[in-house]
Amino acid sequence: MEEEEECRVLSIQSHVVRGYVGNKAATFPLQVLGFEIDTVNSVQFSNHTGYDHWKGQVLNSNELHELYEGLKLNNVNHYDYVLTGYTRDKSFLAMVVDIVQELKQQNSNLVYVCDPVMGDKWSGEGCMYVPEDLFPVYKDNVVPVADIITPNQFEAELLTGRKIRSEKEAIEVMDMLHNMGPETVVITSSDLQAPSGNDYLIALGSQRRTTADGTIVTQRIRMESPKVDAVFVGTGDLFAAMLLAWTHKHPDNLKMACEKTVSAMQHVLQRTIKSAKAQAGEGNKPNSAQLELRMVQSKKDIENPEIIITATVL
Repeated sequence: MEEEEECRVLSIQSHVVRGYVGNKAATFPLQVLGFEIDTVNSVQFSNHTGYDHWKGQVLNSNELHELYEGLKLNNVNHYDYVLTGYTRDKSFLAMVVDIVQELKQQNSNLVYVCDPVMGDKWSGEGCMYVPEDLFPVYKDNVVPVADIITPNQFEAELLTGRKIRSEKEAIEVMDMLHNMGPETVVITSSDLQAPSGNDYLIALGSQRRTTADGTIVTQRIRMESPKVDAVFVGTGDLFAAMLLAWTHKHPDNLKMACEKTVSAMQHVLQRTIKSAKAQAGEGNKPNSAQLELRMVQSKKDIENPEIIITATVL
């Protein structure tokens, strides 16, 4: 087997001592899939904030800049991908944009994968869980430099100012997002009615590419995953990392990249819920510690996912 070209990812996300969110959810899968991943930890917490208690430190934008300067001085600030997720601070996010722009000047092929984490819907009501002053930064500065974005339905609606009530409207929203910059858009979850019924979650993807002769081609897909009855943390971070890997390995085939990503997700979640229920014991609701993703145990599924969810081309 000939050596693959080294592919290096700069991932700027949170770090937890215990459990799997942010960089802890992205690092292992990317390494298993053969990527070199350099991590900047935007926070260092004992555990994710869904637990009863958490403690730790937050990196500010000057400290982020300092770390980046260190890489630059050694001339090792060369990346193929940048990956970012949950951010709480406006100046930190602005600094991320500066770094991405500088890295893109060095490498015009750099791909920025951004999960624009702003909020979600609970029982139909949308709610932001980051400060509202981040929204204009995402809309005006982050999304325009991103190449792949993975918003949920609420975030996609927020960024475009449009509601999604049907698949047709979802496609229009994805087209609007393409027009803002990214050539790949995956709406990771939506409350659209799934053809297979209420026990399924719908995800939608769209990839807009320009062919050699200048024609613009758009591939759109829909995926239905069985709902898993539990609140997991870190799933979005894992999703974005695996989507980065699989779009790299299948650059012209969004369908295949998404099938591998969503199938691997499903393997991890099924393993996690099974194990959490066993730990909690009959009739008890698993707690945050028991619901931590079974990442290491899922190594084979991450490396070579058996396709259990297929995408429909729209």
